[in-house]
Amino acid sequence: MSYRNFPITQSSPVYGRLNNTQEFFVTAAKGIEPLLADELNQLGLDEVHPTRGGVSFSGSVADAMRVCLWSRVATRVLLPIAHFPATTPEALYAGTQAVDWGQHLDHHGSFAISAKLSKSRLHHSRYALQTVKDAVVDQFREQTGVRPNVERDQPDVQINLYVHQDQASLSIDLSGDSLHRRGYRVGQGAAPLKENLAAAILLRAGWAEIAQAGGTLFDPLCGSATLLIEGAMIAGDIAPGLWRDYYGFKGWKLFDQAGWDSLLEEARVRRQNGLETLPVIVGSDWEPDLVQSAKANIAAVDLTANIEVRSLPLGKVTADAGWTPGLFVCNPPYGERIGDEESLVGLYQDMGRVLKNHFQDWHASIFTGNTRLAFQIPLRSHKSYQLFNGALACKLFNFEVKPERYFEPRDGHVAPVSTPYGGGKSVDHALLPAEGPWCSGAEMLANRLRKNIRNIGRWAKRSGITCYRIYDADLPEYALAVDIYEGEQRWLHVQEYQAPKTIDPEKAKQRLRDALAVLPVIFEVPQARIALKLRRQQKGAQQYEKLDTQGGFFEVEENHCRYLVNLNDYLDTGLFLDHRIVRGLIGERARGKRFLNLFCYTGSATVTAAKGGAVATTSVDMSKTYLDWCGKNLALNGLNTQDNEMILANCVSWIKTAKWLRREFDLIFLDPPTFSNSKSMEDVFDVQRDHVELINGVLDLLAPEGMLIFSTNFRKFKMDQQAIHASHITDISRKTRSKDFVRNSRIHYCWELSR
Repeated sequence: MSYRNFPITQSSPVYGRLNNTQEFFVTAAKGIEPLLADELNQLGLDEVHPTRGGVSFSGSVADAMRVCLWSRVATRVLLPIAHFPATTPEALYAGTQAVDWGQHLDHHGSFAISAKLSKSRLHHSRYALQTVKDAVVDQFREQTGVRPNVERDQPDVQINLYVHQDQASLSIDLSGDSLHRRGYRVGQGAAPLKENLAAAILLRAGWAEIAQAGGTLFDPLCGSATLLIEGAMIAGDIAPGLWRDYYGFKGWKLFDQAGWDSLLEEARVRRQNGLETLPVIVGSDWEPDLVQSAKANIAAVDLTANIEVRSLPLGKVTADAGWTPGLFVCNPPYGERIGDEESLVGLYQDMGRVLKNHFQDWHASIFTGNTRLAFQIPLRSHKSYQLFNGALACKLFNFEVKPERYFEPRDGHVAPVSTPYGGGKSVDHALLPAEGPWCSGAEMLANRLRKNIRNIGRWAKRSGITCYRIYDADLPEYALAVDIYEGEQRWLHVQEYQAPKTIDPEKAKQRLRDALAVLPVIFEVPQARIALKLRRQQKGAQQYEKLDTQGGFFEVEENHCRYLVNLNDYLDTGLFLDHRIVRGLIGERARGKRFLNLFCYTGSATVTAAKGGAVATTSVDMSKTYLDWCGKNLALNGLNTQDNEMILANCVSWIKTAKWLRREFDLIFLDPPTFSNSKSMEDVFDVQRDHVELINGVLDLLAPEGMLIFSTNFRKFKMDQQAIHASHITDISRKTRSKDFVRNSRIHYCWELSR
């Protein structure tokens, strides 16, 4: 039974009394649903039914608040309030307006909306969000004359919209934010486990029963101590939500403060009692920074006296004489975000030796996304579970450390992988990172990258940005641009700027070798997922040439839009990261507009406009390769070609044809190349020389009140504003440079123009 199938109608019980029995849906990551069902049963809830993506239950709002406070593995707690057909935006608007939002939200309050659309005629998620927002706001305006505010961060009420097979469900998200965010994480390592996943690992490992028997919990690669803290909370009967300041129900009009205070007081008493019988909990890690992060997180939950963390390499790990055999648990790197397979074989073999020599008669649980590496531990597991770390399928292997469970491991060699260079070509062996300590220059580069991760990386994470520039020749000695692309896996796109002729070629090669040694370690990316290219001025058809034929397309997401990128086969990846804000502006302004994308490249701006509610889009480019790519991006987002036409043409010539045909557009994006002498062009194009004629021609295609956004990456560009036939020209270059590109004031120039 899924929450979208609840038979909720306008005549359903009004949620005016908190003790009324309601139907709730608790979401969970794939593979965790059975654990969540067990947990809800243990909380004494009724009608508990696991299904794909979560578990439903029947109870009161007080029960739902208890789940928010006590669930160790849940993601969100939803209260469905409406369910109705929604095949059109009008139907979605009407169904939303049928809800009495005044029961849930004060007219001076704030709200936010999250949405997921699946297999439905409604496929513009941003448009759907806007429709629901309009319906809520319009209702308050009509009834009170005042509208609530939209607030993305910690709103009073979080509304959840789910549309599946043309059936819409609206819910109040009582959790407000993912429940894995416990509120205690002060410091973290490079690839921390989500807290609810860590709790699921421990529950599947049998830690609750081991702890009850007095067994010790030990993590030899504890990182930021997530497994240790979650283990202490399980063993000590500590509510995982006790440190959260924000819940979605706190600003809800039906929030029962007295009932919540009672739940918190009960949780505090149970914590105090549980700490009195807490078993030994110890972790270790070889990196001092991680040890400090672990200690900071432990202090944040006031468990410093209960959890010990040591600075110790794996090879020197032993069990103290006074420890009762318990659970050895570990989330080692597995070649996805930290390290690569070849280098990790030794780590897994060391773990096997440590278990064999120092942890006899213990239970052991190893969580990994690489089963081949797991087989380097010479123990036969007696049980394994599939769990998901994000989108990555992983396995939890449970072992009993006993002589009869040992076997001789296979040959530890894991086949090496090649490193792309110059658009997919293998790296010359002379460029491969040398073994041994880094030189002073490489260490300097590493320190700068760490600083950028703390600054730009954290900003990107907070902003939900998965593809961004992390380094752009910050150090003149290391003239590289480094972009992170997060899809199902993390990739680095590295562009080496062509060195001046005054630089010794051998010195430049050595610096590149330094960078190749540092990048995989700092970003936890194997060499196989680093695409390296030499960036030089492109001439003529070079800008369109295919560099290789690996076909390495993968999917990334930006502002609820999905794009295919290819880091190896072309000079550019298919997504200009410096235009992120420009695409956002297009998406915001496209609703109800006719949109034209000239020199459309792979159509990322077209997708943004279509998802933003454009009534029609036209994309023009002279490259069939890029138009095919544009079509794939449209299809990836569920957008048809009927309303989104693609035209293979020389853009300069097409503009004249479109003017003759009297075509008009409300919003136009013009991002021409700096230079082109492609065979498809009638003449050589130079953006500095030809921009006036080009822009004036495009302005003739603008409808009254229309807007042209013009952008160029030519660093020496100067716009001749006096010669351009525009009533208004506004320079938005600074406004459209996001935090990851502010270091380069000439990354692009951008203007808004109107007739």
